[in-house]
Amino acid sequence: MQATDIGIDLGTASVLVYVRGKGVVLKEPSVVAFTRDTNKIKAIGEEARLMLGRTPDTIDAIRPLKEGVISNYTVTEKMMKYFLQKAVGRRIIRKPRIAVCVPSGVTEVEKKAVEDATYQAGAREVVIIEEPLAAAIGAGIDISKPCGNMIVDIGGGTTDIAVISLGGTVVSDSIKIAGDDFDTAIARYMRTKHNLLIGERMAENIKINIGSAYKRKEPVYMQVKGRDLVSGYPQEITVSSVETEEALKDATSNIVEAIHGVLENTPPELAADIVDRGIVLTGGGSLLYGLEELIHEKTGIVTMTAEEPMTAVAIGTGEYVEFLSGSRDD
Repeated sequence: MQATDIGIDLGTASVLVYVRGKGVVLKEPSVVAFTRDTNKIKAIGEEARLMLGRTPDTIDAIRPLKEGVISNYTVTEKMMKYFLQKAVGRRIIRKPRIAVCVPSGVTEVEKKAVEDATYQAGAREVVIIEEPLAAAIGAGIDISKPCGNMIVDIGGGTTDIAVISLGGTVVSDSIKIAGDDFDTAIARYMRTKHNLLIGERMAENIKINIGSAYKRKEPVYMQVKGRDLVSGYPQEITVSSVETEEALKDATSNIVEAIHGVLENTPPELAADIVDRGIVLTGGGSLLYGLEELIHEKTGIVTMTAEEPMTAVAIGTGEYVEFLSGSRDD
C-alpha cells in the first residue's frame, strides 16, 4: 500500500498542504481560537481568522506561529492535526511522510520543535526543508544545475533570501520583516498621521487593495474605517496609495538592504548568473504592488514574481518529498 506523501508550508499567516499527486489541497489562515479557561478549541483556520479582534474576554484568537517559528507548541500541534485530517481525511491506512519547510535562519531547537509537532500530528517520517529551497522548486527552477539562482521568499513573518546552486544554499539570510510588518506599518501610519485606530484585518485590506512599494502611474484610493483616537467615535476616511508607499518605506527598504547583503556575499561566478537570470520573488508578500520595480531599481537586476507566488513554497515542499520518494522508493 503506497503511503501518502505530504508537503506542508507552515507559515506565520497561512498553512498550505500539498498532497502527492493532487497538488495543493488546503490553504487556510494559521489562526486558532480557543477558550481562555479550558483551552478548548473553538475554531481553526478561516473561521478563527474572522474572529481576530472580535472575541469576548473568554475567547482568545491567536496565530500560534510568530516570525516563521512556533510560539505556542500545543496549539500548533492541534492546528496541524486538524489541517492534516481536513486535507487527507481521517482514514489514513498508513501514516504519511511529511516535509515541512522552515525559514533559513531558524535554530536547531526551533527546527526540532517543528519536527516534534509534525510527528505528534501523525507523521511516519518528517523531512525539514529550508523555505528558499522549497520556493525555488515550486517556482519551477531546476535547483540541481550548477548555476546561481536568487530567490526572495516574502512570507507573513519572515523574508528569506538565498542564492541556490547544485541543490543547495550557497548564501542566505532571513530577516523578520515581511507581510505582517507591512500590516503593522500601515496601522502605525494611520494612528500617527490620521489619529485613526484600525484593526489587523483592516490594515491587511489596505495593503492588498492600495498598498504600494513603488509610485503608481495613477494613485488609487480606499475608504478606511476605524476609531478616532481624539473623539473616541468610529470614523471613516479616504486613504491613497501614495500614503501607503510612505507607510511601507522602512519595511521595503529593509528587504532591499537584505537582498543587497546577500548579493555582496555571493561568489562572482554565481553573481554573474544572477545578473543573467534575474531575481525571483515568491510568497504572499511579493504581491505588494511595485515590489518588483523597487528591487530592480535598487539592484539593477531584473526582478520577477513566480507564477503562483502564494503556493510556490507548498508545491516545492511537496515536490521535494516526491524527489525523495523517487530516490528511495518505499
